[in-house]
Amino acid sequence: MGSSGALVCSTAFVLVLLSSASNGEPIEQREVTFDIDKIIQEIQQPPHFMMQQESDLTELLDPKGTYMLDILSKRDRLGVRPRSFSRPPILDYPVQFPLGQPTSDNLQAICLHGDHRPRYPKSYFPASGFGQQRRRASAVNNGESWLGTCCKGNQEWEAKVMLCCATQAWELSVESFCEEDLSIKDRHYSCCRLRGSDRLNCFQNDAPNPNYNATEELPVPPLLSTDNPYMSTVNFNFDPNTCQRTVMTPHSVRERRKEKKASALQKVDINFPPGRPTADTIESLCRDQKLRPLYKVNCLPGLGYELLSRQAKTINRVEKGFKQCCKKKQDVLNCADQKWREELNKFCVNKNGEQVDFHCCLGDASDDRYNCFQYISPDPHYNMTSDTEELSLHRICDTHKIIKKKFPVGFHLKSFVNQCCPLSDQDKNICFVQKLEEMSAVCTSKKVAPPAVRRCCRMSSEELPQCISKIIMNAITKATTTLRQKKKKRCPLS
Repeated sequence: MGSSGALVCSTAFVLVLLSSASNGEPIEQREVTFDIDKIIQEIQQPPHFMMQQESDLTELLDPKGTYMLDILSKRDRLGVRPRSFSRPPILDYPVQFPLGQPTSDNLQAICLHGDHRPRYPKSYFPASGFGQQRRRASAVNNGESWLGTCCKGNQEWEAKVMLCCATQAWELSVESFCEEDLSIKDRHYSCCRLRGSDRLNCFQNDAPNPNYNATEELPVPPLLSTDNPYMSTVNFNFDPNTCQRTVMTPHSVRERRKEKKASALQKVDINFPPGRPTADTIESLCRDQKLRPLYKVNCLPGLGYELLSRQAKTINRVEKGFKQCCKKKQDVLNCADQKWREELNKFCVNKNGEQVDFHCCLGDASDDRYNCFQYISPDPHYNMTSDTEELSLHRICDTHKIIKKKFPVGFHLKSFVNQCCPLSDQDKNICFVQKLEEMSAVCTSKKVAPPAVRRCCRMSSEELPQCISKIIMNAITKATTTLRQKKKKRCPLS
């Protein structure tokens, strides 16, 4: 607007005055003057709120900033959420991303606190949007799952092999995230623009929890593979042979060939470490002791099986100590717990007084060491032969044939075996629970059911799955007893 604009404003003002006069309203006559030059100068300048000025964006972006809090409080009072004043996604749906790089210092915490770090199911996010946060959540879910595979891996792995596995799992999670992130037309994660070690170092520096400490008070529920915000098509398959990166000499090549040949002989089958005795498990620990195997160590070849032999001897000594404790009528739990701690501490120290290269042995004897052994135990609650724990249902994968032949339960177990057994341990347990709920259809079938099944059908819909579970567990217990009586003392190789 120029001088013509000022003229228009002046004319409009005069017309307003004349309009008021025409309505008969008394108007006090007074002289009105205009500073035309001043009006033109003000019109040519932008309004004050549009003036460019230096701003401190940290106050705007920081969720603790007074400016952001003031906007959010006004938004909440008005009951609206304008797009321009919406919270950044990280405030509404935070994700502890990225994961830190595994090291010898945090390896024990990676395994020990695995179920006390967050996971992010699809239901965590709205039905649409938040693509960046979803990709990050999926990367965390995949990474934690793959790290858990390393922690629950082959029990003859030494700490350096366990660390190698965790490192490969972490690197794969980083690379698969960046591959997906860079393929989408969106704001890319800055570290993904780098290459090689620079990219990995960037992710490590950005990690909010590089020590893998526990951040959740209660254990997080396991996720089904279909509950990941972005389904990953990448599978993690660890090969211990890829960890051998030492300089080769003719002697080391010959030794490597011997070790590879020895490791390929047979598959390891050993329940190490045993779970720590507790008030909840001491009864089954003593009751089912005869069902747990002891191990021969003289059947092991020397080369490549030193750690496995050490584990077998430890189990034998622990079971011997349990037997002595279970004969007592008082203080059985304290006795068993003391034997357990003593033998695992001995396991961690070799004949020369040096620490054994096993990831739970890192550091001195402490609750962290004992918790680590408890976490990786294949039977931490001594429920492999119990008929009261749903976790024992995974034994159906090994016993379903003998159940069908000798201990029929009155309904088909084919759906259990075909659909649940191929899954991972975490998904397997969830699948079993779902199948138990679906088996209520047996009560509406026209076929004559055994008396035990008919008794279950008289119960409420809430009690029915538990009743059916007990029937299956009774059969599993009988089948397991039959199998283990034949293998009371065996070589720790199948």
